[in-house]
Amino acid sequence: MANEWPMVKVATLQENGHLLVEDGNHGEYRPQRSEFVDDGTAFIRAADMENGRVFFESAARINNVAMRRIRKGIGAGGDIILSHKGTVGKVALTPLDAPPFVCSPQTTFWRTLNEEVMDRRFLYAYMRSQAFHDQLTGRKSETDMADYVSLTAQRDLEIPVPPIEKQRAIGGCLEPVDRQVELIRLMNQTLIAMTIAIFKAWFIDFEPAKAKSAGATSFRGMPQDVFDQLSDKLIDTELGPVPAGWEVVPVGDLVTVVGGATPSTKNSEFWEGGKHPFCTPKDMSKLTSRVLLDTERHITRAGVDKISSGQLPIGTVLLSSRAPIGYLAIAETPVSVNQGIIAMLTGEIPNSYLLLWAEENMEVIKARAGGSTFAEISKGNFRLIPALRPDKLSLTVFGEIVQPFFRQIISNEGETRVLAAIRDTLLPKLISGAITLPSNKEADDGQ
Repeated sequence: MANEWPMVKVATLQENGHLLVEDGNHGEYRPQRSEFVDDGTAFIRAADMENGRVFFESAARINNVAMRRIRKGIGAGGDIILSHKGTVGKVALTPLDAPPFVCSPQTTFWRTLNEEVMDRRFLYAYMRSQAFHDQLTGRKSETDMADYVSLTAQRDLEIPVPPIEKQRAIGGCLEPVDRQVELIRLMNQTLIAMTIAIFKAWFIDFEPAKAKSAGATSFRGMPQDVFDQLSDKLIDTELGPVPAGWEVVPVGDLVTVVGGATPSTKNSEFWEGGKHPFCTPKDMSKLTSRVLLDTERHITRAGVDKISSGQLPIGTVLLSSRAPIGYLAIAETPVSVNQGIIAMLTGEIPNSYLLLWAEENMEVIKARAGGSTFAEISKGNFRLIPALRPDKLSLTVFGEIVQPFFRQIISNEGETRVLAAIRDTLLPKLISGAITLPSNKEADDGQ
């Protein structure tokens, strides 16, 4: 049983050569701003982790000069990454074939050095448990720095060390759930890529119109009636050549742009017992599929009424306007938003078109930002950004074509939530011993 399993300090496991726990470089060895490049070694921060996964593809990168100076925190495939500064408690397991990476001072890698003593999948499972996070929370209180658990404090944490066959059984039990979640994530990535490809072909590269101009009588992937009504001429605009009959207008003419606010957190009337989702950029930072199903915090009806934009309907497109600028999502639940979000009510414009337009024009959006403390784009500046208004039929049909993709993404996200609930229910029971699993050896002996 779990209560019979020895609890061993991380420092002891490290001294005995079973585990290595190390964070990223600080001080003079830390990469300089000028050493961050487009193509280099991934530099993993807390923001690059979510839902047990490290987003190597979007992480910042450092050049070879910085890499040669790095003395610690050099990661390897199979490492478990823990965020310990700023945002404490995110945990992710890197794949065995992970690309080269280093940990920032915000993150620590935990590496099993002896798989006969400590199974990495079991360690990963334990580090996601409430018992582990309770230890982290206790350590946070030992410093006057907000949200920080030092490397010394991490090495003072205790880890249960069941017999290795028990560890493997527990890790193996949860692995299929994690694998299915990852497959769903990859499916959603593919669906999003398909919508982006159609959007860019029709509304960025104007491939159908160019094909018609070159004499084509149809375009693969575009319904014939849509293609037939396209002009075969391109006209010059401030956005460059676009099909004749299409126009460039401020995005504020396409959609209704509103902001939000935060009801006073000192007034329990706005928060206590709240059931209405309240979205902040933090909620959006956790999304992997651009759809918002729920939020971390909820407000009461009185709280909703304190916000001028009230409760926004399903289908609203959300953009984080500060801290940082650029998170995007379509709300799939009625939601209120705080002052760090610009909300777009699309009306007759398909929300999928607007979402993809914002993603395609993100650099333009960020360039319109101001602010001395942190970058922020105001609703007024956002409304003035030029946007393309295609003909109504092209917009309508585009929305009809990509809507099934988004519906599947939403369905997949719902399945992910069910799987996560199963995992979160199993995890404490497995760790505590309330559910016991036969080890591989015990299962073989029972045959």
